[in-house]
Amino acid sequence: MATVQLDGINKVYENGYHAIHDLDLEIADKEFLVLVGPSGCGKSTALRMIAGLETITGGTMKIGDKVVNDVEPKDRDIAMVFQNYALYPHMTVYDNIGFALKLAKVPKAEIDTRVRKAAAILELEDNLDRKPGQLSGGQRQRVAMGRAIVRQPAAFLMDEPLSNLDAKLRVQMRAEIAALQRELAVTTVYVTHDQIEAMTMGDRVAVLKDGYLQQVDTPQNLYDHPVNVFVAAFIGSPSMNLFDAQVDLQGDTGTIRLGSHTLGLSPECLVKHPKLRDYSDRPLIVGIRPEDYEDAQLAPEVPESQRITSKVTLLESLGSEIMAHFHVDARKIESGDPDAVEEKVGQANAVGRFNPRSKARMGQEIEIAISTENMHFFDAETRQSIES
Repeated sequence: MATVQLDGINKVYENGYHAIHDLDLEIADKEFLVLVGPSGCGKSTALRMIAGLETITGGTMKIGDKVVNDVEPKDRDIAMVFQNYALYPHMTVYDNIGFALKLAKVPKAEIDTRVRKAAAILELEDNLDRKPGQLSGGQRQRVAMGRAIVRQPAAFLMDEPLSNLDAKLRVQMRAEIAALQRELAVTTVYVTHDQIEAMTMGDRVAVLKDGYLQQVDTPQNLYDHPVNVFVAAFIGSPSMNLFDAQVDLQGDTGTIRLGSHTLGLSPECLVKHPKLRDYSDRPLIVGIRPEDYEDAQLAPEVPESQRITSKVTLLESLGSEIMAHFHVDARKIESGDPDAVEEKVGQANAVGRFNPRSKARMGQEIEIAISTENMHFFDAETRQSIES
């Protein structure tokens, strides 16, 4: 096994496009690190540089103690699992899994042992004589995993391996891959655009935007303590609700204004965010997670000062919860992009995660309770978190 280190890695293409900017990452031995971000953020480029499939413009890449900037992919002791599986259609499952070992002139007896062990781990024993065209999408993905496993590499690199599967199978396969990685204890770098995959699979998650590393942390810390508006908006489904706001603090109490709404800030909020005192009467951005909204009829403990009245525009019942859409009279930041804002006051859409016992109905005016102690705050100019 091995660590993977990226120290000041840059990628600039011949046309001048700067895809990766000074990327610093250290993936620990046996760690499962997920690279996540929107399309075009540079995550696959970073993975391909680790694999040696893209040249490095600047910086140092290490696998274990060895600098690999100029080392050929075949000599990097890594195994890659691609989005399209890249199986040989004319070969059986057995031959697909063992092909790399055959090229490496591994003795037949050892190839047979490794292939059958991998097949047993991946529950492919009954399919070894079949060809890829006779397999389901999930089985083909297991074959691709098996081909990586038998090589016994220092690191696994996975580039959106589940994106071609249907939703139910993706849930099953992401659990299987995470369990397999723990069982094999192999350093793994996994690329996805799906933040739910990232949050459920990774020991740590690295968020990229436009080639810049935004934050790397455990999934829970990313969710609870996003360092900027982009990470706050990207991590979480449904996304965090982000609004322009203004706070007014007096002693141990305070209020926050969202358009025409004025909410009392709980004492816990001011204890958690003492730096808010520097922003009294200054514009800032407030973030509210969907689970921090609730139908006020089901939250009698929330004081009147922490409630708003709004009309429900859409209800999505998921059985275990209800996604309630409603309007908030405040300018909403939709995606963390400074230019992507709702200009019409009173038309900003918000999403709340309500208890399934809510009696709210579409088109109905209801009272909505807000857990102000869980609000997130960001500087309006820098868009960085206002931490304690």
